[in-house]
Parts: sequence; C-alpha cells; structure tokens
Amino acid sequence: MVDIKIKVYNTLSQRMEELVPLEGNRIRMYVCGPTVYDSAHLGHARAAVTFDVIRRFLQNVGYKVTYARNFTDIDDKIINKSRQTGIPPDEIARIYTEEYRRDMDALGVQPPDFEPKVTEHIPDIIELIRILVDKGFAYQSDGDVFFSIKKFPGYGKLSKRTPEEMLAGIRIDINEKKEDPLDFALWKGAKPDEPWWESPWGKGRPGWHIECSAMSMKYLGTSFEIHGGGKDLIFPHHENEIAQSEAATGKEFVKYWIHNGLIQINREKMSKSIGNIINVKDALSRWSREAIRLFFLSHHYQNPADFSERTLDENESALERLYITIKRASDLRKEGSLTEDRELANSLKRFKQSWFEAMCNDFNTADALGDLFELSRAINRSVDSIGWTPTLDEAIKEMKTLGNILGILEYQPDDYLRKEKLSKRPIEITEQEIEELIRERTEARKAKNWKRADEIREYLKSKGIILEDTPKGTIWRIKTN
Repeated sequence: MVDIKIKVYNTLSQRMEELVPLEGNRIRMYVCGPTVYDSAHLGHARAAVTFDVIRRFLQNVGYKVTYARNFTDIDDKIINKSRQTGIPPDEIARIYTEEYRRDMDALGVQPPDFEPKVTEHIPDIIELIRILVDKGFAYQSDGDVFFSIKKFPGYGKLSKRTPEEMLAGIRIDINEKKEDPLDFALWKGAKPDEPWWESPWGKGRPGWHIECSAMSMKYLGTSFEIHGGGKDLIFPHHENEIAQSEAATGKEFVKYWIHNGLIQINREKMSKSIGNIINVKDALSRWSREAIRLFFLSHHYQNPADFSERTLDENESALERLYITIKRASDLRKEGSLTEDRELANSLKRFKQSWFEAMCNDFNTADALGDLFELSRAINRSVDSIGWTPTLDEAIKEMKTLGNILGILEYQPDDYLRKEKLSKRPIEITEQEIEELIRERTEARKAKNWKRADEIREYLKSKGIILEDTPKGTIWRIKTN
C-alpha cells in the first residue's frame, strides 16, 4: 500500500479531500481529449501537461496508474469543417489526430495507456444508450434519443447550477423533439450527407456526452478514481456524463473530479471562436517544450494562466538559469573539500520535504517550482564559495528527480543551452566559427592580450553568444531574448 496522504480539490464536493483509491494501489484516470477538427492550441496543451504531471507524480509515489484520454473523431465541428474544405470527415479526423499526437510528443507528454476513438466504439455507445432507454432515463423522438434530466434527481450536483442558471449557461436550440430544453442528445438521427451508423433507433450518430461515458467505463470500469478536463467542461459535458453514467449503472461514476484552469490572453479565454488561438506547433517554433511546460506549471493547475510572449521569454530565461546551475556543478572536478557544506545540506533537506509536500497538496507545481529555484540558488552559492562537495551531486540529483516529474531538466545542459536554443533562435555564425574564436581568445588571454580577448567576447555577444570562463575552460551558450 502507498502510505502517503495526497490532498486533491474535488469539484464535486468543492473541497479538499484525501486521495484514496477504490482498489489497493490502483488509480484510474480519464481525461477528455480533443475534438480533432483543427490544430491543437495551448489550451489543449495545458490540460495534457497538467494530467501528464499528475500521472507522473502518482506513479513516482508508487501508485499503479491506468490513464485513458479519448479522441472525439465524429462531431458537428468535424462535419462543418468537412463541408468547408471538401475533405471527408474521417480524413479530417485522421489528419488532426496524428497532428495532436505529434504535438503532445513534442511537448514531452507521455502517451496514455488507452486513446479510444468514438468511431471505434459505436457498439459500446449504442449499448449504453439502450440501457438508458430500457431503464426509462432516455426517450426516442423522431429518430433522436434524448436523456431526460427530470428522471435523474442528482442533475446539477457537479456544477451546482440551478435549472435557470443551466439554461442561461448553454445555447438552447428550439427543438420540439425534446420534453425539456435541458434534455440532451444521446443519439442524433441521420441527416443528408452526414456519417451514420445503424442503431435500434434508426441510422444516426452519437451525441457528444455519451461517448465519454461509454469509453471511460469500458477501459476503467463503471466506477473509477479521477476524471479530468478543463473547467469549461464542467457544464454541460461533465454534468451530463455523471447523469447518464450513474443512471445506467446505479453506482457513483467518479470519485474525484479535477479541473484545470484555462489559458487566457489579456484575461480573455483563448478560444477559436474569439480568434486568439496560439497553436502548439507555433509556440514550439519559438520556445522550447520545457519553457512551455514551465509556463503552465508556474501556475496552480486550477488557476487561469495569462499568456504573453514576454512571459514565455521569462520562462525560457528561468529554465536557462536552472541548466546553467546544473552545468556549473557538474563541470566541477570531483575533488576538493570532503567537509559538507552545511548551508547546502540544510537547503537540500528542506527542498526534499517542501517540494514533496507541495505536490501532495493538490499537485501544487507552482510551489514546487519555487522550491526548485531556491535550491538552485543554494547550489550556486556553494559552487562559488566552496566548490565540489558530495552534497552537490546529491542536490543536482534531487533537482532532476523533481524535473522528471514535471517534465523539465530532461536535456543534458549543453544540449539545451546550445542545440535546443539554437533551433529556436538561429544565429548568424556557425558552431565551428564560435569554437575557432574561443580558441583564439584563449590564446590571446595566455598572451595577456586582453584587448583582443575582450573584442572576441563582445563580437560573439553581438551575435547572440554568451561566453563563460570555467575551471574546465570557456563554454558558450545562446543568449536568451
């Protein structure tokens, strides 16, 4: 058994609760994935990175995590895109599914254990709808099937909305087929030139909400521990998932509901409808994947994160400082004082405890990162004042332990400081030219030709190259914007 207390904020209860698995050390987690009709943006990426880190941390402390994240590959948005472009809906879904996977891989997001697609689970969805119809929770109306919210007394328990607030919070279409305006579609009757499947209610396709219930319960069981997604999914999507799932099984669907905040630009939600989207691939063309992750993780996952180019540049600079710390410590010769640096030892002891407590407190990556930068400063003080000690190696190892959970500090320092940054900011000088100038500068310094040495340093600086003299010689890195 995992003997660690982890507190999570449960949207359902609206309070902090201890994370207690339903079965032994097993944690099952489902996160709503993208509707694949366009390129993934930073809002999608934040959800993916958030639950990637939650999964990594739970695995780190000893839980066996089973993680499923779906693809909605048939939907009104995909059909509309098909009409606009003339590309078949299944081809649109295939293109953007593959692109999403590439983007997440480029961000260092580990793939889920299961990535179910709606179109591959139509029989499961039809069976779940059949159960709801047979139990009287759903009704057929002219080829469509709707869930009757009046038949489910607990409707609204996740979002805590009144019926009036629910009506105000969603777009209600005038639909004479519905018994109640809040009833939602489980099955949509076929329309001309739209994809369809055979069902007991005629040709058609699934509604949006039913798919996640069917797929999550297929891979994780009728009751599981964690369901995640963005806060914009609380109502109506997750509210409807609870209603249809619990109506079908008579069991609690999910124990802990975890929702991440949204990405904003100038305090306005990033959204395709608004037109302020930053695509993942565009962001990756300018900033490293770790800087983007650092941006997300510098905010508590529940809070909104306001995007700006300046903020991402600052995250890249902060990441660079961490890599420079690791490089400075790693480049020291393993000789010197065998007497421990007490200040560093105390800082390391505090760090081990504080970052772990932060992550156990509702996965507070923002506080954990604050602890990481504090340890980095302590390491630099130790390098400057004492040099190498055994504690230094232990401190670097502990930095990388947290980095592995957060998905940062995974490069070798030189690879990040040179190659990764060079790919984001091309410079007007080759690596060979840089190395030749460094050799010339080294000879100039030996000859005490300080003027020439300074000229070379300033010239390289003008080209975006920063030199640093170390006991092992001169090293270089790309200047941060």
